[in-house]
Amino acid sequence: MDMSLLFPILILLLFIPIFLSGRKQKRALAETKQLQDALTEGDVVTTTSGLRGTVVDASYEDTIDLEIADGVVTTWLRAAVRDKVASEAHSDADDTVVAPTTESDTPAELPTSTTNGTSTTNGAVSDTPKDAVVDAPADEKK
Repeated sequence: MDMSLLFPILILLLFIPIFLSGRKQKRALAETKQLQDALTEGDVVTTTSGLRGTVVDASYEDTIDLEIADGVVTTWLRAAVRDKVASEAHSDADDTVVAPTTESDTPAELPTSTTNGTSTTNGAVSDTPKDAVVDAPADEKK
């Protein structure tokens, strides 16, 4: 093989992945821009900071109003919207029922002995010597 062709082929092999990754990045940017422009009221979105909210006003060109909690509405740039959350996933989260805990579900607190021989009820280990005198905090001295 001729050595004069080696350098141009090497340069070509290095620039092909760069060119292809640039095209992929432009396509992803265009999809995100299209999503941000197509937002309507009632859409559930996630922002670039990870906040999830419901669009309540999308009438402005550059900003949208998101309801992040009941009665709490904040204004965001459209560019801060990362993606749109599927409506089925959001409605399933609202239908989740949490079973109430009963006394048998929680572990009982049993007195335990620590390394210095003192007894605790929450399992915490005391590092004070067994025969040390400990003053109560000022607010407990009454």
